[in-house]
Amino acid sequence: MACGRVCQMVQRRLVSSAAAERLSAAEVRSWRSALFSKERDRQRSLYPRIEKIEVTMQGPGLQGTLLVMNKGLSTPYSCAKHLTEWHVSSAALALVDGELWHLHRPLTHSCSLTLLTFKDANPQLANQAYWRSCSALLGQVLDNAFKEEYSVELLQIPEVPVTTGAFCCDLVLDPRLNSWTPSEENLRSFTREAHQLIHKDLPWEPLEVVPPVALEIFSHSRCKQEEVEEKASQSPSGTVSLYRCGDHVLLTGGPLVARTGLCSQYEVTALHTTGEGQWGLQRRAQGLSLPFNLTAHHSVWRKLRKRAEKLVELHSTAASETVTTSSSPEATSSSPEATTSSQL
Repeated sequence: MACGRVCQMVQRRLVSSAAAERLSAAEVRSWRSALFSKERDRQRSLYPRIEKIEVTMQGPGLQGTLLVMNKGLSTPYSCAKHLTEWHVSSAALALVDGELWHLHRPLTHSCSLTLLTFKDANPQLANQAYWRSCSALLGQVLDNAFKEEYSVELLQIPEVPVTTGAFCCDLVLDPRLNSWTPSEENLRSFTREAHQLIHKDLPWEPLEVVPPVALEIFSHSRCKQEEVEEKASQSPSGTVSLYRCGDHVLLTGGPLVARTGLCSQYEVTALHTTGEGQWGLQRRAQGLSLPFNLTAHHSVWRKLRKRAEKLVELHSTAASETVTTSSSPEATSSSPEATTSSQL
């Protein structure tokens, strides 16, 4: 019921006259999160009776393990809790009948299930989901990092391979900040905010929705609505994948890992200006991270960090999109025009 009241309150604000006060960033986040909860609850109501399904576990030491779970309610994470603490803490992603599946996405039929970790013989799928998740975490930090009077528009998350050495998040800041260049202290502040989210060990909650629902959730942003339409047109099922972390709702081009606590070493390394785009002056934030059960010596980390400072350049062609890294990092300097929330 609280979700409905929030939706009604913010909806009245959205449909008010043009002269009305613009929604604050906090109100937009509440609006998106409330609609996410409303749609999640609607989907759960589609399974009024508990039906049982059989889940056949795959993977080292699990052959022959059969779990009886609840259709539409149980998730791969629920299955992991029936195994060992190691499976609960280490699982990052899942394969359901060979299909990539988020750990918190409900299972809808009897299936085979493989839990993926970062220490598998071939961790490529888990690693790519981790890189994408690090980008999502960086976007959440930046969305909440500036003073309320400055707008932040998060653009589509770039799909970059782990081999580039840096994950990325594209954004457009308020035009009043076009001359601002972040200082090293600004980057350290972003890193501290990221570690706060990591320490909270928040789940990334998945939700598959039809385009009209996604368009309503992102009704305040034409940029996001265009992204919804693009992703829906590319999806075989015609649906769009949403995720929520805390009250932050986002679109992604692929699955995320289960929770923020899977991140360990994490550092925001650069915020480059990449030029004018459709929505304004575009910037590319970059970072470097390792998951919780993998660590790097400080001397190795310094070398990796230096590489992650260099601008990751995306080159679109008719056939594909390629990624390169520039030869030198962008210089940074401080400016009084903007401050991060932790510095206010």
